[in-house]
Amino acid sequence: MRRLLLTAATTTAAALTLAACGTTEPAADSAKKKTSEAISLTDSTGAKVKLDGPAKKVVATEWNEVESLITLGVDPVGVADVKGYKTWDTAVPLKNEPKDIGTRGEPSMDTIASLSPDLIVASSDLPDAAVKQLRKIAPVLEIKSADASDQIGQMFTNLDLIAKATGTTDKAEAARKSFEAKIAEGKKTLADAKLAGTGIAFSDGYVTSNQVSLRPYTSGSLIGAVNERLGLKNAWKVKGDPAYGLGTTDVEGLTALPKGVQFAYIGNDGDKSSNPFSGQLKKNAVWTSLPFVKADRVHRLPDGIWMFGGPESMEAYVDAVVGALKK
Repeated sequence: MRRLLLTAATTTAAALTLAACGTTEPAADSAKKKTSEAISLTDSTGAKVKLDGPAKKVVATEWNEVESLITLGVDPVGVADVKGYKTWDTAVPLKNEPKDIGTRGEPSMDTIASLSPDLIVASSDLPDAAVKQLRKIAPVLEIKSADASDQIGQMFTNLDLIAKATGTTDKAEAARKSFEAKIAEGKKTLADAKLAGTGIAFSDGYVTSNQVSLRPYTSGSLIGAVNERLGLKNAWKVKGDPAYGLGTTDVEGLTALPKGVQFAYIGNDGDKSSNPFSGQLKKNAVWTSLPFVKADRVHRLPDGIWMFGGPESMEAYVDAVVGALKK
C-alpha cells in the first residue's frame, strides 16, 4: 500500500511537472517574441529611444511627420492642428480621424496622455520643456524638421527613422524609389521641352494688417532643392535661414529677379491671408510692372501641396511645376 501511495505521489508530481512545463512554454515564447521585436533607435538629438516593438499608436506634433506616417501606412492617433493639415496637405490626406492635440507649437499634454500612445514623434522645433513633458507620457522620437544644407537628404533620414520605429522600412524604400523616378521623369520632360536651366523663383506670401510679406524659397529650401534636381536654376539671390532655407523680401525685392524668370507660388483658398499675388498685389504698381508679370510667367500651383512635407508632397510639386512650365 505504501508503495502505491509513493508511486501515485510520484506520478502526480510528474504530472504536475509536465503541466507546469505546459504553462510556462507560451510565456517563454512570448518573452522571446517581445525581445526579437524590440526596437532601439537614436533620434535626431542623439537620444536613445527603446520600443517593445513597432509603434502602432503614434502621435505626431508636426505636419511633415504626419505626412511621413501616412506614407508609411501608419494612421496617427493624434495630430496637431488637424484642420490646418487638411487645408494645407491635401496631396497626402489623412485616412482616419485623429484626435486634435492642439497647435503645432503648443500641443496639449493632457490630450496626448489621454490617447495612451506608444510613440510620440516630435518636431525639433518644439521647445525642450515641451519635449521633456512628452517623455513623461510615452517614448519620444525627435525629428529634425529641416536642414538647409541637405533638405532632400533630411527628408529621407526622417522617413527612414520613423519607418524603423513603426516597422515599415519596406514602405520607406518604396517611397524613395517612387520619388527618384518622379524626379527623373520630370527632369526628362523639362529637358525634352528645352526648359533645362530655366530660372525659377518660388515664393509664398502673407498679408498681415494690409502689409504684404514674401518668403523666397532659396536653394536651401526643400522646394528649391527639388527644383535644382529637376535641372532648374534658382533665381533668388537673397539669403535663406539655416533650417528651412527661407528668405524674406517685399514686393520691391522682386525687382531684383532676372527679366526672364519664371515665378511660381502656392497659396490656399482656405487661408485668405496666404495669397497676396492675386489679391493685394493685383493692383500694385510695382508688381504689375515686373517683366515676368507682364509676360504672364506667374504660375499659381495647386493648393494642398505642403511645401515642407515629405516625398509624396514633393512628387505632387514636381507634377505641378513641370506642368505649369510646359504650358
